[in-house]
Formats: sequence, C-alpha cells, structure tokens
Amino acid sequence: MFPGIHWYGSYGTYLLFALPALILGLIAQAKVKSAFDKYSRVKNYTGLTGAQVARRVLDSNGLHDIRIEPVHGMLSDHYDPSSKTLRLSDSVYDVPSIAAAGVAAHESGHAIQDAERYGPLVLRTALVPTVQIGSWLGPIIFMVGLLFATPFGEKMAIFGLILFALTAVFSIVTLPVEINASKRAKAALESSGFIGMGQMEGVHSVLDAAALTYVAAAAQAVSTILYYAFILLGRRDDR
Repeated sequence: MFPGIHWYGSYGTYLLFALPALILGLIAQAKVKSAFDKYSRVKNYTGLTGAQVARRVLDSNGLHDIRIEPVHGMLSDHYDPSSKTLRLSDSVYDVPSIAAAGVAAHESGHAIQDAERYGPLVLRTALVPTVQIGSWLGPIIFMVGLLFATPFGEKMAIFGLILFALTAVFSIVTLPVEINASKRAKAALESSGFIGMGQMEGVHSVLDAAALTYVAAAAQAVSTILYYAFILLGRRDDR
C-alpha cells in the first residue's frame, strides 16, 4: 500500500499516522505560550487577580462553597470536582493580568459545569478510572497479543486496542467540556466588567489557543489508535 514501507511495525509508517497530529500539537503549544506570555504582561482593567476573578464568577453563580487554592507549576490550573476545589497556578492566582483573568474564569466554568451536572463533564469524570488503567495496560495487552499467531492472540490484541481506545474517547469527550468552559468564561467576563471590553481580544487569544491543545491531544490519541489498527490488519494480511 505504501511503496518502500513494510506493512506494519516500521517507524516510517508510524510517522505517516502520528506526524500531522504531532505538528498540530507543537503549533498549539507554541500558540498557548505566545498568547499567555503576551497577555500575562498586560494588566486587566479592574486590577483583579486571577483568584479574585474566579471568586467573583463563582459567587455570581451561587457557588460560595468552592474553595480556591494556589498550586505550583506553569499553567497547572484545574478544578477538582471530588474536593470542590479550584486550583490556580502561580502565574494566575495572584496576578492581575488579562491572561490570568481568562484562565481563572475558564476554570470557574468547570466548577459551574459540575454544579449543573453538565453531561460531557459527567461522562469524562466517569471515564477517568478506566482510562487511567487502559492508557498503560491497553498497549501492553495489544503487543503481547501480537506475539501469538493464534486466534487467541488476535482476540487479546483486539481487547488491548479497545482498552487503549478509551483514551481517544476521553480526549474527544474532553473537547466539548473545554470549549463550553471557555464559552462560559468569555460570557462571564464580557457581562461582568471584570476586565475592559477592549481587553476581550486577549482573553479570546489565550482561551482559543488553549482549546487548540485539546484538539491536538484528541488528534494524537486517534492517530495512535488508527496506527494500532493498521498493525493488526497488516498482521492478518501477512498470514
């Protein structure tokens, strides 16, 4: 099918599947870094820090019980639904920038989703335990199954592929969760006056770049699944 490339198991074949998603991922990371660095240096109109923006967005939605805590790490911001805690990184928590306001509002959006039992978030949370197992055990089962040129080996490989495929499902389900959180964040910032209307361009740049990273992650997961399926089909044809 591909001249000069073995049907399966070659590095060149893997690149045919992985390279486009890898390039997209690198572009996404570069855009996030560029946008965040740029708007981290621009103070927002009200001078509110990321933690203060998050508190006001949460309180305006009746979520007074959600805790806000600092967490170390670059862009390690996240909402923990199990402890009802919103954690903001050092570059967001006590920084009064446009970028900090956008990220804080985005993470607050996840807390609002949790309170409303937003469907995709509920599904993503339910998938976490299985995905944590499947992401490392699936490839092992798949590769072990390929070692056995028997119907049992093929079934084992298929099972490993299905188990690992849950990572792709997780990545795809994550897309509407993140896009919706950003949509909520933009609406909250536009209507609240927490930052100047002329500064919304910066919020859009930061959050849209972040959304692209999730698209890239989904593309990478799907491309890996397709490569594994390619290997399995190639083995059948080589019999």
